[in-house]
Amino acid sequence: MINVPKGTKDILPKDSYKWQFIENTARQTAKLFGAQEIRTPTFEHTEVFLRGVGETTDIVNKEMYTFLDKGGRSITLKPEGTAGVARAFVENGLNNSALPAKFYYITSCFRYERPQAGRLREFHQFGVEFLGSKEADIDAETILLAKTFLEKVGIENITLYLNSIGCITCRAEYSKALTSYLNENYDKLCPLCQDRLAKNPLRILDCKNDDCKDITKNAPKIIDYICDDCSNHFEKVKKLLTVAGVEFKINPNIVRGLDYYTRTVFEFVSENIGAQGTVCGGGRYDGLISDLGGTDTPGIGFAVGIERILMLLENTGKTIENPNTVQVYFAPMGEKENEKAFELCTSLRANGVIADFDHMGRGIKAQFKYADKIGAKYVAVIGSNELDNGVVKVKNMTDGSETEVEFDKLKEFIK
Repeated sequence: MINVPKGTKDILPKDSYKWQFIENTARQTAKLFGAQEIRTPTFEHTEVFLRGVGETTDIVNKEMYTFLDKGGRSITLKPEGTAGVARAFVENGLNNSALPAKFYYITSCFRYERPQAGRLREFHQFGVEFLGSKEADIDAETILLAKTFLEKVGIENITLYLNSIGCITCRAEYSKALTSYLNENYDKLCPLCQDRLAKNPLRILDCKNDDCKDITKNAPKIIDYICDDCSNHFEKVKKLLTVAGVEFKINPNIVRGLDYYTRTVFEFVSENIGAQGTVCGGGRYDGLISDLGGTDTPGIGFAVGIERILMLLENTGKTIENPNTVQVYFAPMGEKENEKAFELCTSLRANGVIADFDHMGRGIKAQFKYADKIGAKYVAVIGSNELDNGVVKVKNMTDGSETEVEFDKLKEFIK
């Protein structure tokens, strides 16, 4: 037997309706904020992620699925959604369209890492990217969209953490202070962070190593180094969130794991999904479009892991109703009765009723067992007497009650 590759997972019919609920809620929420769907390829030229995500990030250094195609070109399966959307924005000249351009996507992403709860090698994201505005109100709106989505899918008791990591100018000053502090603790850093210190010291703040986390607890805080423009921007974001009734906490250690972020960064965190508690994360990336060869265009966005949402709902006892349950299952007791069941199914389906009937030539008891297994709400028995009298004997599978219903009144009865 050939098994599914490690870190990937089949989504079976018993679970697929849950995914459809999350995806449909994502689409509905994004549309409320004026966003339109964008779909980018599953793979891109590797340079898109080297320039966009950053060569010093863990994603680029350790986690990307990169290979040479038959033409010798370096290709990478997308590890996240933002860089591909930015590339599409530049390549298709969308900077000439009405701005801000508001996009959302639901996509597969790929990262080579140790599979764990809520984190697979192939995973799925709902993401939003708003491009073209530098104003604080679009930061607040993006965060509000994420919060609205989480509430609509049933997520409760989740905390919003905010930070500002400044612009390129003020971050340079902070980088000097951070580097000086970390140099004093160089020997205590993990080997990876010792290497990061020379290339991108901010990445050390994102390290999961316990020793490094202990060191960075007392490190200088980036929020203390941001310039007046960045500080004023952050104050406006906080004010607008307060106006919208969105509660938040400031976490000066949030830097996010990608190099393109500037100014506002945020995370929604839950304590109900184990060590990997971040459910949604995002922020502003004002230099990404120009890094990919486009005109200087500010942007902000976020991504939500669909697997994590489903795990969080399960861990908190939330259930998602299956809208695909068979409403009526016909149990015919002979060949002519089977033909009538086919006719009635066809008519009901044309009127929006989910209907089915026996295709296996089972006996009546076996048909009832099958109907119970698939969760049918009603079973409509058609025997010779029912066929002659133009009725079906309908059993409610929840309470066991039985009712005779005329053929032409089935639709009203079931609905």
